[in-house]
Amino acid sequence: RTLISRAHTLRAPHAFRFLSFTSTGKMPSVGVKDVDQQAFVRALSAFLKKSGKLKVPDWVDVVKTAIYKELAPYDEDWFYTRCASVARHLYMRSPSGVKSMRKIYGGRYRRGVRPSHFCPASASVARKALQALEQLKLVEQDPSGGRKLTSQGRKDLDRIAAQIKMKTSASAK
Repeated sequence: RTLISRAHTLRAPHAFRFLSFTSTGKMPSVGVKDVDQQAFVRALSAFLKKSGKLKVPDWVDVVKTAIYKELAPYDEDWFYTRCASVARHLYMRSPSGVKSMRKIYGGRYRRGVRPSHFCPASASVARKALQALEQLKLVEQDPSGGRKLTSQGRKDLDRIAAQIKMKTSASAK
């Protein structure tokens, strides 16, 4: 059956709201899940860098992000990217703490001729990223443990996602 015939048989108010929504042509609200994650993280990291309010630790140019890494990141602005990615992960699965961020950014520890094993990422990097987002009032402590986005943080992330969606829809035309 088609959607229109189902709407007449269901007689549910939500079905008519859906039909009226499609006929008006209004744009629905856009969230972080509606845009490309790579483009979103890039845009959010550019926003964090441009704002100048994010406190970057002194050691970011010399530290590795995990034990299993051989070198420090090549990108000088990697901390902004990590903070943007952490904010996106908190949007997706909240509440999360340092331990879950270590697991998310962990990877394969190559041990030469011996078998590789999973190794979590640096706890210091995860902790400092969460603390930096907390100072911007994007993230707050959760009473049940971990951290979650504030309502203002969720609004900011949705606003950036809407800007990305508008850019991609304008370039597609």
